[in-house]
Amino acid sequence: MTLKELMPFGKKDVPVRRNGESPFTRLQREMDEFFESFARGFDMEPFFGRRSGSFSPNVDVTENDKEIKISAELPGMDDKDIDVTLDGDSLTIKGEKKDEKEEKGRDYYRMERSYGSFSRTIPIPVEVETEKARASFKKGLLTVTIPKTARAIESKRKIQINAE
Repeated sequence: MTLKELMPFGKKDVPVRRNGESPFTRLQREMDEFFESFARGFDMEPFFGRRSGSFSPNVDVTENDKEIKISAELPGMDDKDIDVTLDGDSLTIKGEKKDEKEEKGRDYYRMERSYGSFSRTIPIPVEVETEKARASFKKGLLTVTIPKTARAIESKRKIQINAE
């Protein structure tokens, strides 16, 4: 399960009847839903998804006894378009996705451009060794590995459960 699936954001498909709603408000809501469903058919959600024009990559955060590993899916991006910053107790991943497609035919010319920028900040809940953090980028997957400090590793303690 990804961190994104745990967050209570996004549109829920729950039918709701609103008493006393203005007919114009209802028309606007229905038109918004129509255009959202139309855009979904063209797989444009990375750029024009549920958050009105922002691109938000999928991020997975895993932790073991020695380190924290953060993976972000950034398909179609280059490493030079990505900025990773570790500042105290948070990791920020920023970038800009640009896509241009040009197609020429005998009777036509078509140019499509898509742009989207993003910024994701992930809180780091333990003390880490910032100078030993490393990042790699391969085939659209950014992986950031941050080792924990010796103090953070030692402070972990198992708590006994008493059953009644």
